[in-house]
Amino acid sequence: MVWAARAEEAQQALEQLYWNSSINMYDIEIPCPDGACNTIFHYWWMAHAVDALADGLNRTGHADYRVRLDAFYEGILQRNNGAWPNELYDDMEWMAIAWLRAFQATGAEKYKAAALLLWEDIRTGWNDHVDGGIAWQKSQLDYKNTPANAPAVILAARLYQAFGREEDLAWAHNIYNWLKAKLVDPATGFVWDGLNRTGDGSIDKDWKFTYCQGVFIGAGVELYRITKDAGYLRDAERTAKAACDELLREGLWPDEGDGDGGLFKGILVRYLGELASVSAEPAELAALLELQGQALWTHGRDTVRNVFSTSWGVQPEERVTLSTQLSGIMLLEQLAVLEKRSLTSEIQTEEVRS
Repeated sequence: MVWAARAEEAQQALEQLYWNSSINMYDIEIPCPDGACNTIFHYWWMAHAVDALADGLNRTGHADYRVRLDAFYEGILQRNNGAWPNELYDDMEWMAIAWLRAFQATGAEKYKAAALLLWEDIRTGWNDHVDGGIAWQKSQLDYKNTPANAPAVILAARLYQAFGREEDLAWAHNIYNWLKAKLVDPATGFVWDGLNRTGDGSIDKDWKFTYCQGVFIGAGVELYRITKDAGYLRDAERTAKAACDELLREGLWPDEGDGDGGLFKGILVRYLGELASVSAEPAELAALLELQGQALWTHGRDTVRNVFSTSWGVQPEERVTLSTQLSGIMLLEQLAVLEKRSLTSEIQTEEVRS
């Protein structure tokens, strides 16, 4: 199990290099002398770190992941002043998605409670500006974007699957329909970032991010799982094709920087992996992900530290942000899932072993 072993190596690097026991959270970059890197609280980065830990727990069942999640829960809660909600709706959605997955992996009721509490707050972001949609942040209720709406669909759909509440499914449908009507190019399926950011109703069509493609793909996959309506699967597959046509450069996803952008590719590959899990013909998606993984492991990894570059085709610099490391882990964990389903290449696997 080559990819599973690689995923575990990357997870171990995350624990050994980034975990800060004095705050029960991860440092946001390495090197991080004297904790100086943690002056800014990257709430949504921490949400994706929870999600990555849930990946590791689901893959291995190891108690270490449970222990880390428990400590991490307390660390994030303390850093966020003892409460889960924050100013940004998209950030809260990621945190809720992550704790829901942690609950499903562990059965710990406090994780379920966190997800449900956040979902209650997230729903307040829906308003009548630009005919609906969830706002990006509480101080700017008339700006709506894909990052604040597509993850909300994923969350609502997963809550419905977990607990069977019809109102959650209704929310998933309503948000999805609004998003598809407002921010998905009807000609290609490519997903735009947002609208009305500047107050004039304009759409940010020039902001072309892997992130936006990934979350819309994930939204379609979740609704397809529930409804078996092939239209949602077609939407997801169409957006995946549009993402490839628009964003792939020499076969690899683009370098989107080491700040928030460091997470963008990881989000895309996570939901491409989810798409492969429901596709009738997953081989092409699996091959695309494996190409990224081979590049990351061969060219985009510091072999001593097991940390990753913002570009999966070149060596990382000395400074590596948590966001960048998490994207690499997300890719490797998705490949481990595909490997378990025998969807990765046996030829490449044998070459690696030799």
